[in-house]
Amino acid sequence: MATEKVRQLLSRLAATPDAAVPDLPLLHRALLLPLLSAASALLRLPLLILSSPLRPRRTLPVPVVSVGNLTWGGNGKTPMVDFLARRFHDTGISPLILTRGYAGGDESKMLRRRLADTTTKIGIGANRAAVASLMLQKYGCVNPSDAFPREKLSSTLNRVVSGTSAKIGVAILDDGMQHRSLLRDVEIVMVNGLTPWGNSHFVPRGPMREPLSALTRADIVVIHHADLASEVQLENIECTVQDSGATCPVFFSKLAPSHIFEVNQPLQRLPLKVLDGMIVLCVSAIGCPDAFINTVTEIGPIKIDRLDFSDHHFFCDHVSGSPLFSFSFHGR
Repeated sequence: MATEKVRQLLSRLAATPDAAVPDLPLLHRALLLPLLSAASALLRLPLLILSSPLRPRRTLPVPVVSVGNLTWGGNGKTPMVDFLARRFHDTGISPLILTRGYAGGDESKMLRRRLADTTTKIGIGANRAAVASLMLQKYGCVNPSDAFPREKLSSTLNRVVSGTSAKIGVAILDDGMQHRSLLRDVEIVMVNGLTPWGNSHFVPRGPMREPLSALTRADIVVIHHADLASEVQLENIECTVQDSGATCPVFFSKLAPSHIFEVNQPLQRLPLKVLDGMIVLCVSAIGCPDAFINTVTEIGPIKIDRLDFSDHHFFCDHVSGSPLFSFSFHGR
């Protein structure tokens, strides 16, 4: 619990704008913020080196789509990876998701569960080029433009639906913007519509992993949680993207709950209406818990309490007298 409190404190400080610094406790102003600022300066150089275009980069024999961001947490990367994998599967192309597998692999486990009915493969490891090579050797690969011409699309879809394992046709690089060792064909950058750039400081003093000028590498920018942001907020984000020098299209996305399930029975779907008239405790360990709370509120429980943990917090198994539900979302 002490570690969790420290993580939450650091997250709050990282979200504190400069104008609000005078309102912080003296200890935070005099000690913690200077330490975080010094750490940001030290970490910025390695971050820039890791994302440098001068580093050697490897290519894969299949197209690579990178989904990433400029800031940590709450930008909708994992839902976008889920969305893309299912869309590729639906068009007869078997995707390979390459993920580092942070925090005990909670995101990869969720992706495996959600995409279990597709031909999606998931490769986990820090060296994603090496992981990709192993997965491609194991399953084989095809070029989607050659393997799925229009006249063969119907038979291809029938083969996929029947459960036959398809060769890999595309790689999806999860959290790939700063992972420059792999060349990519499409760079998708996710932006949190509620807190797009935080306090504009680099980690750990702030949430920025790269400067805004890195947006020029984007082929597509997606503003997530767009339904929760005002028109002025969305316009300001679009202006910032344009001012950075980026010339790519900007899209908007949101999360829509599809159903809920009991934690120990994830395959049994329950309708959202089961929450009608209930008192709900929302427990989360995600990058943007406010968006989660807003979504649950709209479903209609009579009262909501919340318990927010830091992103990727590890929950221990326990026994509860109340049912434990989890939500399943679809990106839109």
